[in-house]
Order: sequence, then structure tokens, then C-alpha cells
Amino acid sequence: MPSIQIKNVPDETHAVLRARAAKSHQSLQEYLLANLIEQAGRPTMEEWVEQVRSRERFDIDIDSMVADIRADRESR
Repeated sequence: MPSIQIKNVPDETHAVLRARAAKSHQSLQEYLLANLIEQAGRPTMEEWVEQVRSRERFDIDIDSMVADIRADRESR
């Protein structure tokens, strides 16, 4: 499995992350790995926009949709 090394982490940032890891009952490495996995699992805004743009588009006639909803409600 590949490794990642991050250099020149500010002292304050390191202290905050170490405290959060301790509060989560995890080592700093476990805490950071879990956060990296979570972040990688979420698309960026750019990726999300591309996913939406690549979907098939279809036209919706609002008047027809409203009529269908009203008909459905009246049939109950």
C-alpha cells in the first residue's frame, strides 16, 4: 500500500489534529487516514458538476406535469 508523507506541517495544525485523533481514540495516522479516505470518497464540486452535466437531459412540460398531479390527486 502506498504511503504519503507531509512535511512542514505548522505546529498549531499538528497539535489540533493530534488532539482530535486522541479524542477519537485513534493514533494520528489512523485519524488522518480515515479523513483522507472519507474525503476521497466525496466528489469535488467540479467532479459533481461534470457528473450532472453528463446525465441525459429531457424536457418537461410543466403544464402537463401539473395536470398529471391533479389527476392523480383527484383519483384518490
